[in-house]
Amino acid sequence: MMPLSRFTVLDLTRVRSGPTCVRQLADWGANVIKVEATDEVDTGKGLGGERHGPDFQNTHRNKRGMTLNLKAPEGLAAFRRLVAKADVVVENYRPDVKERLGIDFAALSAVNPRIVLGSISGFGQDGPYAKRPGFDQIAQGMGGIMSVTGLPGQGPVRAGIPVADLTAGLYTAIGILVALLERETTGKGRWVHTSLLEAMIAMMDFQATRWTMKGDIPGQAGNDHPTTTPTGLFRTKDGLMNLAGGGQQMWDRIVATLGITEEAKDPAFATDKSRHANRDKTNALLQSRLSEKTTAEWVEALNKAGVPSGPVYSMDQVFADTQVKHLGMAMPVAHPALGEIALVRAPMQIAGVTCARNPTPERGEHTDQILGEFGFSVEEIAALRAAKAI
Repeated sequence: MMPLSRFTVLDLTRVRSGPTCVRQLADWGANVIKVEATDEVDTGKGLGGERHGPDFQNTHRNKRGMTLNLKAPEGLAAFRRLVAKADVVVENYRPDVKERLGIDFAALSAVNPRIVLGSISGFGQDGPYAKRPGFDQIAQGMGGIMSVTGLPGQGPVRAGIPVADLTAGLYTAIGILVALLERETTGKGRWVHTSLLEAMIAMMDFQATRWTMKGDIPGQAGNDHPTTTPTGLFRTKDGLMNLAGGGQQMWDRIVATLGITEEAKDPAFATDKSRHANRDKTNALLQSRLSEKTTAEWVEALNKAGVPSGPVYSMDQVFADTQVKHLGMAMPVAHPALGEIALVRAPMQIAGVTCARNPTPERGEHTDQILGEFGFSVEEIAALRAAKAI
């Protein structure tokens, strides 16, 4: 028994934002059933990448899979029978699609008042942009992150990961868990929904509230921290390193470790405010000394002094790092077709519980098994197959 094993989740999601949400539940033991369209209906099998590729395998692990044609009356009726015994449904269609299919919250809660529906859209469930198709990079542009990413004067730069998709999934998972907790006292489900745009704006955090509170429009700061100096990227004798030294105590430690006591007496370096106002001069002083030793030498010395610092890794170097190996972030999973593969484990650790390690299902792999568990007879399953509903 895992923490979420008492919950059954019907997963209608595709691509990334929705599957990211469901993965948070699947990793901790929820009975997740990935519902995919039948071969005759699905013309977008490339959505989310190749099934046996790294992206799809990492995103859809710890689920069982079935096919169901929701456009067929028999398929929709079967889905409603599943809903009657489920706890959660998650979808990331455009808002109007679920109404056309008859799987909106009103329809689902009529079947099961305890059902929690999690929905992710591009721009919200209503409003002038509600019917627009959503995509991560569009939300990055409209949510503001591209305006603050990159070197000053470079122009907007997208983040190197699909941050809007990922955060929308995470926020929806949190909302679903909140709704499930509330249901324990009310006995009723909720409709939980967010969008790529809402999630992206929320992730802008202090950068967004610089505008909402002070009318300050943040710009690009490159590898420097937008409000704290010195915090940024520096070149060493053999490569690059990050150093974070905001605050007077950290500055004093940096000065002592780098041996720049005399140089630091310049009034330009006297306070946090003056160092930030003279960022280029501050960084130049540090750079002149940091280039004299290797990254490893400086990282060891600075961390020993209590100053946050670290190397800049490529992905192979990330997983070669001794601390990353100790944390076990590369999670071995046995796949029946691919053999043993390594996925990226859930980043939180719960004492006494191990993250589930089941491979991504093949398309429709567990259809008959799942329907049987929900009370469908052998004859009913055969009838659904004859009607091309599964």
